[in-house]
Amino acid sequence: MRTRKRLLGFLASFLLLSFPAFAGTLELSGNMVQGGLAVGRTVPGAKVSLDGMMLDVDADGVFAIGFDRDQKPAATLRVVYPDGGTETRALAVAQREWQIQRVEGVPQKYVSPPPEAMAAIARATKLKEEARKTRAGGSRFAEGFIWPATGPISGVFGSQRYYNGEPRRPHYGVDVAAPTGTPIRAPAGGVVTLAEPDMYFEGGLVFLDHGQGVTTLTMHMSRVDVKAGDRVEQGDVIGAVGGTGRATGPHLHWGMYWRGAWLDPQLLVGPMPKSGN
Repeated sequence: MRTRKRLLGFLASFLLLSFPAFAGTLELSGNMVQGGLAVGRTVPGAKVSLDGMMLDVDADGVFAIGFDRDQKPAATLRVVYPDGGTETRALAVAQREWQIQRVEGVPQKYVSPPPEAMAAIARATKLKEEARKTRAGGSRFAEGFIWPATGPISGVFGSQRYYNGEPRRPHYGVDVAAPTGTPIRAPAGGVVTLAEPDMYFEGGLVFLDHGQGVTTLTMHMSRVDVKAGDRVEQGDVIGAVGGTGRATGPHLHWGMYWRGAWLDPQLLVGPMPKSGN
């Protein structure tokens, strides 16, 4: 009898060591696609990495993962649980086709900025780089997003133009056509990390960090109503639509990035509402 008890005890200990108590507690929801944002949930205290990059995990076990426009078809998510157990999950990332437009015979002055603009561009680049170094706490991104303004969609994420055979930077956002002065509302709660009224390319520009580096940006604004460090709630007015910066007319450019990856904000909201702001 004593030998049997010892054997059962040994088997129980072996099973506990072989099968972590937290196995199977990893949940993922969202868009496993190029330009997509997904929300992960696991046990508090777990450590999570995506393709070797350590991720932020909040006190409730919530974390964000994003896939750049040019993300490859596969990614690897690894979780180390508080008891030392691990879980590895292979993620299949759906590939998308992008709108490509080729325009020939464009004068060079309309393709590249003039030399006298280089100082303004350098200043703007430095401001954006500094803002991207910070990541707000919390996980407001997990609460969902709304359209920051409504109107016809005039530009989509991932599209790209070739001028005179040379590729330009892809369009990293969605454009919403709306009259100058139309209110722009915070698409989700977060912290303002950059608020500038006069950037060379973007014009009026606001970065809003929704936690863990999930940041939306609104540009070409005619008015900026917030400042860096402000905390806003979903639906708060942060400024107004305009045609500032390098824009051909009034519209809102709504972009999103996470940890260096450009994401498609249109994937996170429903169809465009018919009514205006």
